[in-house]
Amino acid sequence: MKKELIIEWKHVGEDLDTTCERCHDTGTALKAVISEITTILEMEGVSVRLIETVLPATAVEESNSLLFNGVPIEELLEGVEVISTPCASCACITCEEDTECRALRYSGEDYEAIPPELIGRAVARALEME
Repeated sequence: MKKELIIEWKHVGEDLDTTCERCHDTGTALKAVISEITTILEMEGVSVRLIETVLPATAVEESNSLLFNGVPIEELLEGVEVISTPCASCACITCEEDTECRALRYSGEDYEAIPPELIGRAVARALEME
């Protein structure tokens, strides 16, 4: 029986070019990781599907999030917590000066965009390979 890994990327903006800077960077990292792992996972009988969910500008607090088979990255990886930090590019999208966007804190470091290393670890964890 073939397994499927469904990765959902939620962001404001119509696409990679019209989203905020940090969502853009997360999307770019995600697509690079998927490109790297798809062939390997398919050899193991796992198909990978990316779902891109475009959120309205009123849902910035849900933006810049990744779910792996329905589970948020912060629930898959121990020690990862969601924080909010000011985001000038989200402020341009929402037309509100004090807009904050999702970011992650891991091992004492804040990540405005989700880095490839955390995405790869979340993939492994979602597939119970770790």
